[in-house]
Amino acid sequence: MCVVCGCAGDAATPGHESGHAHGSEAHVAVNPQNGDLHYGAGSARVSVPGMSQARAIKLETDVLGENNRLAAINRAHFESHGVTAYNLVSSPGSGKTTLLCATIEALKARAPQLPLAVIEGDQQTSHDADRIRATGAAAIQINTGKGCHLDAQMVADAFGRLSLHAATHHHHHHDGGHTQGHDHDHHDHHGHDHAEALLFIENVGNLVCPAMWDLGEAAKVAILSVTEGEDKPLKYPDMFAAAKLMVLNKVDLLPYLNFDVPKCIAYARRVNPGIEVLLVSATQGDGMDAWLDWLLHPGEQAAQAAPASAADTEAALRARIAQLEAELARTKTR
Repeated sequence: MCVVCGCAGDAATPGHESGHAHGSEAHVAVNPQNGDLHYGAGSARVSVPGMSQARAIKLETDVLGENNRLAAINRAHFESHGVTAYNLVSSPGSGKTTLLCATIEALKARAPQLPLAVIEGDQQTSHDADRIRATGAAAIQINTGKGCHLDAQMVADAFGRLSLHAATHHHHHHDGGHTQGHDHDHHDHHGHDHAEALLFIENVGNLVCPAMWDLGEAAKVAILSVTEGEDKPLKYPDMFAAAKLMVLNKVDLLPYLNFDVPKCIAYARRVNPGIEVLLVSATQGDGMDAWLDWLLHPGEQAAQAAPASAADTEAALRARIAQLEAELARTKTR
């Protein structure tokens, strides 16, 4: 938990926390059958050398409390500009940037007048922001240094430098955006059936820390490549519990892999029963129309009926996998 183990810059110095020795047993649970260690068994769900569980909880409360205050300001700011912000989270190599580039190109054809921009998060380099800018979209790179996630202040600083900020401000100003009556509309923004402007926040590649940092986004989108294990939702439950949507990316590779799609979805819904799922190939275009629908019509997504039964979902997925395998077989015979 990065709030108390370095990222926040406020962790106690090892050995200076007198409660550690007395409360060390609360930091770890030992499986008597095989000796496995679980360091998230204490009340803070984390163990930091030299720090008591109470101190860890206090630090997390203070740091995340301030971040949440700033995130609420961001959320109100986005709404006042008609911006729907999506926080894209994943492990490194899931294809976030490739998906973003493909999404931007698809949106040019589907909604050419829609303002959009990207905030890119990485520890170092501007490689991803440069790839986004090559599509013609505005992008700001945030380098976090040793930090393992974006926070609300970083996003606020970047948003203020984006052309999206100026463009949507201008649009809402001329629509009466600074009147009292329009302020009322801002509170209803999430009830709209279409997006007025899109902000994509590509978080640092990390399935742990970004889960608990609210940036002011409308939703977290967890991107999981089928080249990863289908048990990722169980290994990193906080991330998938926080996400509204799981995008299974690189599905064009399924015929080459031993990846159980229905099992992965079942695992995700074990930790988050309400999570939505899309199967996408950013490189081949599979599922992109459904992905754009999800982005552009959030009101319709929220109003949809309950998801199909697990059996129906599995049958549909099995059919899609069979289709992909058939296409692969035809390709090999040409």
